[in-house]
Amino acid sequence: MAANTLPQTALLIAVFTQYLFHILVRCLQCKQNIITIKQNKMETQNRTVITVESIINAPVVKVWDYWTKPEHITQWCAASDDWHTPRAENDLRVGGNFSSRMEAKDGSFGFDFGGVYDAVTEHEYIEYTLGDGRKVKITFTDKADGIEVVESFEAEDTNPEEMQRAGWQAIMDNFKKYTEAN
Repeated sequence: MAANTLPQTALLIAVFTQYLFHILVRCLQCKQNIITIKQNKMETQNRTVITVESIINAPVVKVWDYWTKPEHITQWCAASDDWHTPRAENDLRVGGNFSSRMEAKDGSFGFDFGGVYDAVTEHEYIEYTLGDGRKVKITFTDKADGIEVVESFEAEDTNPEEMQRAGWQAIMDNFKKYTEAN
């Protein structure tokens, strides 16, 4: 009797192993389909683009330098007088990283703002991807009354669009004020 149960046990183990393998393959296929669906959703997700702009009464070389050099970024990159940017780093080249520390002057709140450059055309154009995947594009165009700086960014989902527009425009206005005064 024991001799007969050994082949049956082996057969049951083989069938069970094949069954587990089949389930594992189906689970992996299911997981792959879920990943593909998520990737397609992320790629096709439409984001609202917000644009802020200003005309800076200064030569393009100065506007470019003040926009891109850390020693200047720390002087103008804040949305209000009770905020500041104590630290900025900038590797202005395609694939280069940038980072700024923005915080309340009283130390109650702060955050890092950074990303990677996707395109850089000196004195004309900057495009980058923020750490959260949103895209930003900036153009510098020579106009009769100065350099027009236009910054377009994909809105984030946490804050209202108008609040985002107001904050980024306030930073742009500080940039204009600092650049024209120095």
